[in-house]
Amino acid sequence: MRASQYLISTLKEAPADAEVVSHQLMMRAGMIKKLGAGIYTLMPLGLRVVRRVEAIVREEMNRAGAIEITMPVVQPAEAWRETGRFDAMGPELLRIQDRHQRDYVVQPTSEEVVTDIARQDIRSYKQLPVNLYQIQTKFRDERRPRFGLMRGREFIMKDAYSFDRDEAGAKASYQVMAQAYRRIFDRFGLRYRAVAADSGAIGGDLSEEFQVIAATGEDAIVYCPGSEYAANIEKAEALAPAGPRPAPAQALTPTPTPGKSTCADVAALLGVPLQTTVKSLVLATEKVGAEGQPAQVQIWLLLLRGDHDMNEIKVRKLPAFADGFRFASVPEIVAHFGTEPGYLGPIGTRLPVRVVADREVAVMADWICGANAPDMHITGVNWGRDVPEPELVADIRNVLEGDASPDGKGSLAIERGIEIGHVFYLGTKYSKPMSATFLDTDGKPKLFEMGCYGIGITRLPAAAIEQNHDARGIIWPDALAPFTVVVCPIGADRSPAVKDAAESLYQQLLQAGVDVMLDDRGERPGVMFADWELIGIPHRVVVGERGLKEGQLEYQHRRAADSQRIALADAAQWVQAQIKR
Repeated sequence: MRASQYLISTLKEAPADAEVVSHQLMMRAGMIKKLGAGIYTLMPLGLRVVRRVEAIVREEMNRAGAIEITMPVVQPAEAWRETGRFDAMGPELLRIQDRHQRDYVVQPTSEEVVTDIARQDIRSYKQLPVNLYQIQTKFRDERRPRFGLMRGREFIMKDAYSFDRDEAGAKASYQVMAQAYRRIFDRFGLRYRAVAADSGAIGGDLSEEFQVIAATGEDAIVYCPGSEYAANIEKAEALAPAGPRPAPAQALTPTPTPGKSTCADVAALLGVPLQTTVKSLVLATEKVGAEGQPAQVQIWLLLLRGDHDMNEIKVRKLPAFADGFRFASVPEIVAHFGTEPGYLGPIGTRLPVRVVADREVAVMADWICGANAPDMHITGVNWGRDVPEPELVADIRNVLEGDASPDGKGSLAIERGIEIGHVFYLGTKYSKPMSATFLDTDGKPKLFEMGCYGIGITRLPAAAIEQNHDARGIIWPDALAPFTVVVCPIGADRSPAVKDAAESLYQQLLQAGVDVMLDDRGERPGVMFADWELIGIPHRVVVGERGLKEGQLEYQHRRAADSQRIALADAAQWVQAQIKR
């Protein structure tokens, strides 16, 4: 490609609303243009990167035995009603109506549609296993789209769906996809981790996320440096402390704490470690009453150590909260505890509450909590002696760096990551409500066992930039770069020798199948170099009159601090050798 015939629209400054590095650099490099909130046009350079991603993903999916299809972006609501997701998915699901007032959705994912395909076309166990995938546009109506392609509303995703005759087969298909994902991300040259994850709105009980390691990542990745254990913060288990609960050593003592409503403030006032305090969180669950009767509300008191945070995903997985929960309102809290939040605790509530203690709190002695009175806390609280044993003890907190690893092989570390892929074993979550069956070996109908597997095609380049950039711009791995090599002639308009040498090298690389750009715009060297460093082309060859007199060109890798001289005669072969490295 010749730069004079291409659309290159670099910017010196990023737009004010570009918060993270990938958003800033993709805008400055002219790879994307904002059309609306969370909606971007892929410009020529950006589209070339996306096509690179798609090609590798498609190769590895085909290699793993998956079959490509394309499902509609706009889907009738009927199938979504069969699974209950039309109502359950919430405002992220964009619902629209046609001119006949029929309901449709703009697909955020396609479990319903692909399950409908399976129930129509896969009739016998002899046709299984089957894995169908697509690379297609999706839309999720994010409340707060941000970070460019990282969290846009419209995006491209590869989503695959496996169908098997039994659980063992489905889990085997899951492992095939998990290994295919590792090959995909290895080929991109990114530093990533595969971590155990919660399945979220998709469902299922076996799940892994693939996270690109980046300081700007939104997700916290928990891992053990001394073992293979890795999980996201939502899934990571917090072990209970070893050993029995200590015996009480302090008397129960109401203690004034004027104006100190947080655990940190109370600990500082009393001169004690924050770890001796217990924070109180008040939740409410509701059961629908009989017809004409109000819902029955149950108030729950969750107790966590003062330096710990509640993990909502873990709480939602407890049977008591399986149907959902909300944070209690201030009037509900006052009615049960006699005071507003800030001074709450399990002792002396006005109305009965049900208590859930985190594992850590359940083995604490002589702890500090609110006294259910303004400006008061209680010190020296002990289970059994001062307050009944908790009704439920569970892991309901986020782990902290230094916690014991659940596999017993060391302590946990935490780093930031950007999710670029997710694999799920679904079981019959979608086949059951949609009555998607096949005839098994005994001639009887049986539900499909399913898995689903997603890769954020347009998110992946943004994640790669977060991991690969410097002050000058993007540093693409070869596998992702819009062009692999750029040839920069200096003064070609004044020197026929420079023009001819640059053209010759360009043609040799083209004939060798290299994605090469010839910058024939006639720009000054500083402008040329700044553009291509911003855009992130990995390999640059400079053709200058002075070097040609000595039979040499100048080569520099985008990651290198300095350039090096190479012989003109074998420059094409030398550059190809660098690419292969």
